[in-house]
Amino acid sequence: MINKWRNLNGTTRTAVGAVAVVLFMAGMGWAAVPLYDLFCRVTGYGGTTQTAGAGSEQILDQTVRVRFDASIERGFAWEFKPVERTMELRIGETGIAFYEAYNPTDEVIAGTASYNVAPYSAGSYFIKIDCFCFTYQVLQPGERVLMPVTFYVDPEVVDDVEAASMHTITLSYTFHPTDLPEQQAAMVETN
Repeated sequence: MINKWRNLNGTTRTAVGAVAVVLFMAGMGWAAVPLYDLFCRVTGYGGTTQTAGAGSEQILDQTVRVRFDASIERGFAWEFKPVERTMELRIGETGIAFYEAYNPTDEVIAGTASYNVAPYSAGSYFIKIDCFCFTYQVLQPGERVLMPVTFYVDPEVVDDVEAASMHTITLSYTFHPTDLPEQQAAMVETN
């Protein structure tokens, strides 16, 4: 292989090298989003929360205030808000909060929630057990629903020098429009 490379003229080597660079850059561009998403989920970078199948086994006496925030993408027809604005709970204690969504239109609308926590250093310690944000949501015309999020703050937060002094964590959601799933879209079209 090396001998074949040496036998190529300069123009052909340059062309092959340029194609290799373009292919490498395209591959890196394709892999960048999933790799960045994986990095954020593992490290909590940028306020990305963690997930767990159950609550914490350890509950501390220290408390943390969790503030709930809600918004919608510009032009999205839903109304969306937290039921409670704040909650005080012990670190490690499982909390459940509800958000309310309302579809004031006469159309079936689907939405997906993106989320993060602030300060960003809290991301790796804010653990969601269950959340409406794990799947898309479909609201019928005039439908109002309560959507729960079950979570806890990992007791390991007290061992982190950056995060140990935080007394308030803000959990933010933004709803975005999503295409209706095929099965539901077909049902809407036949009605």
